[in-house]
Amino acid sequence: MISETILDSKKIVIKIGSNTLSDGEGMLNRDFFMNFTSQVKRLTDMGKQIIIVSSGARIAGVSTLGKWKRKEDLHYKQALCAIGQVELMDSFRRSFKEEDLLIGQILVTRDDLSDPGRTVYIRNTLFTLIDEGVIPIINENDSVSVDEIKIGDNDNLAALIANLWNADLLILLSDIDGVYDKNPKEHDDAVIQETITDIAKLRREISFGSSGSFGTGGIRTKIEAAEKVTQYGIPMILACGKHENIISSLIDKKEKASLFLPG
Repeated sequence: MISETILDSKKIVIKIGSNTLSDGEGMLNRDFFMNFTSQVKRLTDMGKQIIIVSSGARIAGVSTLGKWKRKEDLHYKQALCAIGQVELMDSFRRSFKEEDLLIGQILVTRDDLSDPGRTVYIRNTLFTLIDEGVIPIINENDSVSVDEIKIGDNDNLAALIANLWNADLLILLSDIDGVYDKNPKEHDDAVIQETITDIAKLRREISFGSSGSFGTGGIRTKIEAAEKVTQYGIPMILACGKHENIISSLIDKKEKASLFLPG
């Protein structure tokens, strides 16, 4: 059903996690950007409209400075995001330019999405960018939002954007293949749950682990995102963004992932 869901969806939000766009050293993975761009190009050539929600500003800041010190210093984290947001967008701009795709940036805070007036402005900007053939890239404004830098939860941000835009599909590209019936690190016979319709039951059965080394989300935030969008009738796919051509492979039925369907 995953391939059919993507093919049937016109308005798609794609969220990219920090662990997905970084390498093992916590630096931006340039190969990922080029590979991801070619997949977005395929989607746009199919008539899809795309919005990207991207983490990674802090990682990009580390890449720019070439070091990561004072990890627990809030002001240093905010400074890294300020530096890294420029580098992150430049990486997107250069790779998307290779495919003749234009991008625009929107930075938001929790307050922006809580205020009805600001929400209307965000929605109008999104529609205008897309009408002009520009792909919006959205991130949290971590340099000024203290609460957001503690949460750093772009899974839920992507869900809120999907609802705001009335998207047809949300795709979360993470560093995991999907939701398994048991912990794959502990059980060799663990199997991916390819279709999930009862999220409440999943919550009762799943074991929540810690977040990744560079990201601040985890399986808990993926499930929260799924709950947010499915209640508005929007399906969500959780897939491993570290697999080359993952979106294309899902379309071509060459990879597995987890599909959350509205109840």
